[in-house]
Amino acid sequence: MRIGIDARELCGRATGVGRYLGGLLREWETDSRARSHEFVLYTPEPIAIAPHASHFSSHTIPGSSGTWWEQVQAPRAAEADRLDVWFAPAYSAPLRLRVPTVVAIHDLSFVAHPEWFRFREGARRRWLTRQSASRAAAVITISEFSKTELIERLTVPAARIHVIPPGISEGGLGIGTGDWGQEAGHITGPAARPEAQAPRLERVLFVGSIFNRRHLPDLIRAFAPIARAHPDASLDLVGDNRSYPREDLRQTVAVEQIEAQVRWHEYVTDEQLGALYAGARAFAFLSEYEGLGLTPLEALAAGVPPVVLDTPVARESCGAAALYVPVSDVKAATAALESVLFDETVRQPLLDAAPAQLGKYSWPRAASDTLAVLEKTCGAGREALWTQA
Repeated sequence: MRIGIDARELCGRATGVGRYLGGLLREWETDSRARSHEFVLYTPEPIAIAPHASHFSSHTIPGSSGTWWEQVQAPRAAEADRLDVWFAPAYSAPLRLRVPTVVAIHDLSFVAHPEWFRFREGARRRWLTRQSASRAAAVITISEFSKTELIERLTVPAARIHVIPPGISEGGLGIGTGDWGQEAGHITGPAARPEAQAPRLERVLFVGSIFNRRHLPDLIRAFAPIARAHPDASLDLVGDNRSYPREDLRQTVAVEQIEAQVRWHEYVTDEQLGALYAGARAFAFLSEYEGLGLTPLEALAAGVPPVVLDTPVARESCGAAALYVPVSDVKAATAALESVLFDETVRQPLLDAAPAQLGKYSWPRAASDTLAVLEKTCGAGREALWTQA
């Protein structure tokens, strides 16, 4: 079986979807069952982390990596490569590709909350994702919450949806050990390398792209009373600012007068991220909408208890291994962070509950289950061709 894969998310600074695809590829590179197939990675530029096993090949199609590349350039190349199935790991797939497609749709934030997206971006994503889901032979998603969203918001038949949770890497490390980008410095001062920072009991960490739904201004305001009461307390923010409408985090920090205790790293390497997890005492992720929410689980894998918003998907993913606070309740978030930082009677039960939650997330299992969907899709496509003949 020849499996074509849209690997654009491995180019440049790989974030959520890139790390998801990288986790699958890492397992398929060594899995004996996967070796019976050929994987062709399609990208608009060469990628440094492409697997080197003989059953992998790369097809570089120069372009801008946008919708034209996905819908026109990549399908042209794929048609000539005589694929059996196409795997699209990032919400949408080529609509005119004449092979069965499997698309991974991790969440529907752009459908559930269009106000969080610029009009053109949101409209494009809603249309392409809806069309891709309706045409796909199978849809993969990462939680039961997202499955329900796909059924209710895009009317995808439940029988075509496969819930396959991703793996969680120990210590928050993702794909490989290479350099995934450059770290930004202190929020107001000179650069500070995470690995040079000694662990402190009062360190709070946030990891994830900065969207409005993740309430970073509320997190900063919730941390401010702790910072004023504990001069050694610190807050590390890891992620680039993709908020819309734009949130001015520096201004929020300045208003709270805690500039010396907040560091913003727009992008870090895996090694640096692991050091940040290792040095943290508490993790904060005040997101009101996620397909799953992987970074609180990464924190648990690193032995760091999380404080999260009380949402259905957070309950599904973290269970008894997190403290939950209501949305926009800054005082409750402050109290929860104080408990996780300083109260062992709160911390230890959360950490004791972590193994049961983390056991649900395994890269070998995710890769095996995803490959099974691709194999089944390919088999169904061949059967359809034989029937038509």
